[in-house]
Amino acid sequence: MKESWDWESKDKVIANINEWKEKFIEVREITPSPDGEKVAAIVRTDEGFTVCENGKLWEGRYDRVWGLRYNSLNQPLALVTKDYEWTVAVDGQEWENRYEFIWNFILGTDGKTIAVNVKTMEQYSVAINDVTWEQVFHQTRGLVLSPDNTKAAAPVQIEPLKEGEVSKFFEGVWSVAVDGQVWDKKFVNVWNPVFSSDSKHVAAEVRLSRTEYTIAVDGKPWDKIFDNVWEPLFLPGRNQVIAPVKTSKGWTLALDGDPIWDYFTQVWHQKVSPDGNKIAAVVATAIGEWTIAVDGVPWNRKFSDAVLEPVFSPDGRKIAAVVKESKDPFKNITLFKNPDNDRWSIAVDGKRWEQTFDMIWDPLFSSDGEHIVTKAEIDGKYYVVLDGKVGKEAYEALWLPQFSPDNKKLLIRGILNGKYVRKVLSLDEI
Repeated sequence: MKESWDWESKDKVIANINEWKEKFIEVREITPSPDGEKVAAIVRTDEGFTVCENGKLWEGRYDRVWGLRYNSLNQPLALVTKDYEWTVAVDGQEWENRYEFIWNFILGTDGKTIAVNVKTMEQYSVAINDVTWEQVFHQTRGLVLSPDNTKAAAPVQIEPLKEGEVSKFFEGVWSVAVDGQVWDKKFVNVWNPVFSSDSKHVAAEVRLSRTEYTIAVDGKPWDKIFDNVWEPLFLPGRNQVIAPVKTSKGWTLALDGDPIWDYFTQVWHQKVSPDGNKIAAVVATAIGEWTIAVDGVPWNRKFSDAVLEPVFSPDGRKIAAVVKESKDPFKNITLFKNPDNDRWSIAVDGKRWEQTFDMIWDPLFSSDGEHIVTKAEIDGKYYVVLDGKVGKEAYEALWLPQFSPDNKKLLIRGILNGKYVRKVLSLDEI
């Protein structure tokens, strides 16, 4: 996809956002296309809300427009409602189906498949590309698409539950529906279903009783029961599942129910390297000591406030993560405010970048794993950050830069002086 983008034009002004703000009553959710050639926003006119793309309005006018984004075809899409009916609009074209409400707006890995949870006449279901499941439920929560974008799974309430029916609740009224077909077993609660890499299996967090939790795979719970569990993950190419679990000894990572790591104060957000040979996760070695563990071995460097989920380089050799720390133990007391407190940065293989920021976004590796780019906020302005070095230009708004296929250039999409611009710069020009 990126090969077809324009990597030669160094600087394009695509739209004057200041003019939009003068022209329309309201402008929100400004969103550029992946290739940077288009920019859209939800705007309010005298007739209602709609989408403006490169200065051109969709024909439809709505009571609300929400969740604006682009697909891989560089088409804008959003949830829209008019006369109390919700639907999906793609490039201004609405789905035929209408619903009482829509949520969990999911875009598939192919960048084209769209899935949503829907509600109609007090019944809940799922719709994919304007086709609604025939099966309906008392509730649905959460939604996930399979890697091949042909299936969807969602936690569903399969029996009615009146207010105060506590005993019936603990007998289990929840399960997982895959393409509308419900698992045979019922649970007290179900969360975060995930598909295997071949799209043939589904795992989810399940609650068995007031205090018992485990992971279920295709409706069958693990033999082991835990004090708590977090979201499961299938190992690539295998029908094996890993998940953080809590025992009397602490948190660890379990494979098909059996612990495979030592115990920590916390374990979550596990990721598997692209080659399937390494597992990384966020761990707390003690209260206020956050880091990344790789195959159960934590980084030497710890961070006091937060560590976000690990990101592997494409070749699996490196791991990066957003980190946050404070130096002042009295950081929450106004009298002791310190400019070094609540600072964000990126750590790579346990070494934090020297520069810290008011806010920073997820790191993106180049395809060869040699460079990392992200965006960061400093004093209300946004900057490109490449390998820990802050770019020269300060933007009013900025979206995550993208590497060119040969990793020699970056596509920059941002707003400068009220204008949305598309820039292509070599790495040494940043």
